[in-house]
Amino acid sequence: MSVTLYDTVGPRGRRRIAVGSAIGILVIAALLGVAATRLASRGAFGAEQWRVLTQADVQRLIGRGLLATLRAAGIAMAFSIVLGALLAVGRLSRRAWVSKPVGAWVQLFRGLPLLLMILFAFLVLPQLGIPVSSLWALVLALTVYNSAVIGEIFRAGILSLPRGQTEAAYAIGLRRGQTLRIVLIPQAVRRMLPALISQLVTLLKDTSLGFVIGYAELLRVGRGAVEFLGGRYSIPIYTAIAVVYIAVNATLSYTARWLDRFTRRRYGRAVQHPLADEAA
Repeated sequence: MSVTLYDTVGPRGRRRIAVGSAIGILVIAALLGVAATRLASRGAFGAEQWRVLTQADVQRLIGRGLLATLRAAGIAMAFSIVLGALLAVGRLSRRAWVSKPVGAWVQLFRGLPLLLMILFAFLVLPQLGIPVSSLWALVLALTVYNSAVIGEIFRAGILSLPRGQTEAAYAIGLRRGQTLRIVLIPQAVRRMLPALISQLVTLLKDTSLGFVIGYAELLRVGRGAVEFLGGRYSIPIYTAIAVVYIAVNATLSYTARWLDRFTRRRYGRAVQHPLADEAA
């Protein structure tokens, strides 16, 4: 039985939506035009200011910032995937003394602000006798937070498989661990790739929060360049940084969309991001 949650929009409704969308686009375009006009009147788009991006020193500085961003993101991604897989297996355990503490861990670190965790790792851990650099404070916070989310993605991927897969594995004598390792996880990986890559895109963008603890990632080195060269170069430099972020994240997002289409065609519905229900 199908349930209708909302009425289908009729011709008049579609026209209203189209008109509203057109008005919204025009308003945004007007605001952007006003902002661009004011910036142009102050010389923000002068060729001399934008020529700074052609300087080798500025390009090397932005390149070092990009490498630092990718270094922190790459390490955190690797650790988050491994820890997330372990958390997913723990949450799926039939032993309450394993699944309940793991579930509490996941809920706790999914609910804490990432910035708070970064500050805790950088400021509090040294007070407890655990020396940590800005890189590893950022990596630790990113890993703890994202592993909790990725663990739910893994778990959703496994639970999305038909129950018959598990029953068939038990029928041929496989134990619980063997069923997960041999039968369920290899199939679940294909379904959860789009959601997993989407979370990794978020992780990459979150490396910019390393700015607050002095880690020399892309945004931090951009601010250093502006402070050294002068505020008149802030728009070109920050624009270049935004373009780099957009290019990297667009590449990952395109990969996620391609994998989503591929898995939908070949394996059926992809796994929904575990935070989607909370956001809805």
